[in-house]
Amino acid sequence: MAVSAWHPPVPGIAEAFYARFTDHAYPAHTHETWTLLIVDDGAIAYDLDRHHHGALGASVTLLPPNVAHDGRSATSHGFRKRVLYLDADVIGEDLIGAAVDQPSLRDPVLRTRIHQLHESLGDPLEAESRLALVAHRLRTHLGHPARTPPERGLADSLRDLLDERLPGTLTLAEASGLLNAHPVHLVRAFGRRFGLPPHRYVTGRRVDRARRLLLDGIPPSAVAVTAGFADQAHLTRHFRRYLGTTPARFARG
Repeated sequence: MAVSAWHPPVPGIAEAFYARFTDHAYPAHTHETWTLLIVDDGAIAYDLDRHHHGALGASVTLLPPNVAHDGRSATSHGFRKRVLYLDADVIGEDLIGAAVDQPSLRDPVLRTRIHQLHESLGDPLEAESRLALVAHRLRTHLGHPARTPPERGLADSLRDLLDERLPGTLTLAEASGLLNAHPVHLVRAFGRRFGLPPHRYVTGRRVDRARRLLLDGIPPSAVAVTAGFADQAHLTRHFRRYLGTTPARFARG
């Protein structure tokens, strides 16, 4: 197992994440960013919005923000991947539905451009230009529809409340009163909309916050409280479950 992660100095790229895994399996989780993934060795099997998919070396995988997905090696050989987490507005939230329907793109030109983007991350100007080309080609694949305000339902309102309270906790009782809906209805609506229960969504967001803080050089003991975990052991348990490594190793990578 090997993991490397950092903040590239490139607008629009929240994180670069390189990993070699053999038996680690990601639980269902979400990101607030787009996940742009290429596989350099092996193959990945994953579920996105409760549908089965695979990521291979010849394809490009684009996972949309706020949609539940997991991941595991498709073979005993394991896999090696490179991931860029892109800010939501780089692709546009209006294309989330299209990405759910078509997360795997077989486009050799696009894959080459993404590889070139990875190679240029040390040069912000070049990387920003390459990112613009990559984003344009991704939007073209997804249909590039006109941007319209998304319809907001009960589940979206609950997600907004959870996000507003992070890294703290919003209880279901509080949410029920604010949204005038029964807690059970909230949980079911949230699960149908995002593919995971509210508490797991919050844990995933806290892990995302923790990884950013770790990459900024903040010690794991301080990150735990800042990211909303009870203590460092609590952070480590969830961090290892989601990323297959400890916070300290992630930071050193």
